[in-house]
Amino acid sequence: MGKRNNLTMAAMIAAALLSTSCNDNDDILDEGFSSEITIDGDVDCCSAEEARIVFNFIKSVKEIPLFADTIDGAYRLHAYSETGSLHTGYNSIFFTVTKLKNSNYVKDIEITDITPLMSMQMGEMTMKHSTPVGGDADPLADKPEALKGTWVSFLMPSADMDYWTISYKLNILGQGAKTYEKEINVSPLPDGQAWLKTFKTADETYILSLVEPEIKAYISRKASPITSPYPLSDREFIVEHTPTMPDMGNHTSPDNTPLTLKDDGSYSGNINITMTGLWRVHLTVRDALTGEIVAGGDDTSDGFSSLFWDITL
Repeated sequence: MGKRNNLTMAAMIAAALLSTSCNDNDDILDEGFSSEITIDGDVDCCSAEEARIVFNFIKSVKEIPLFADTIDGAYRLHAYSETGSLHTGYNSIFFTVTKLKNSNYVKDIEITDITPLMSMQMGEMTMKHSTPVGGDADPLADKPEALKGTWVSFLMPSADMDYWTISYKLNILGQGAKTYEKEINVSPLPDGQAWLKTFKTADETYILSLVEPEIKAYISRKASPITSPYPLSDREFIVEHTPTMPDMGNHTSPDNTPLTLKDDGSYSGNINITMTGLWRVHLTVRDALTGEIVAGGDDTSDGFSSLFWDITL
């Protein structure tokens, strides 16, 4: 257990940021991307302009220190999130690979088979399960191929006896994918926040992951076996929502529209938040083909759905 105890949030904050490659790219940026910069070639490295775009993007996020890894003595894998840490619920995760010899970003990388796994100590037994994953890391829209991204929605935080690992396959320059595994720390959301909800219809269990406190979400299907990453649902739903303020007499707001399926696999709609504070977003999930309610509805004594997200704005 000593290894896991080292993976506390305090240790993450105290650890030195493993971002020497990014600092080296900062030196390149200071030179203004002059024509004297040596790039090994467009096949395996970014051009100066691509490097500028990647660098400017990662300045807007923070590196996750526990993810950093040296690969084959020649490369460095970097992972980033908005805060430099991971928390319960939805997390966007971004990746770059740099060359150790010159800190150039590598263009030709593949990060696949991303598999988070929670190990829970149940007496003398250990139970394992995975969690919703956005799939392989893909290039971001309008960004160079050297920058990849995906998302993971963690079902629960790490604890003293319960810990997360995440494994993935990394293929650099088409040299063949190798599997790597890391222990990671997942923090709880602040008190009063609930951005992750499950519902069951027929024999399937689904997870609704709120993408930050905006009205965008993903619906994932619980996998079988449960140690496999939970994929996006192949069944289409419509998610109606009623935002209320529990601390203000459950008053609601007008002009809200349901969450419907978009081309990228997410669900989005409109929500009208009229003031700051705690909002409880009550959810009614319908089958998109039949309109039948499969979860939620007005199933509580106050006429609201018992399926809800809690967010504080």
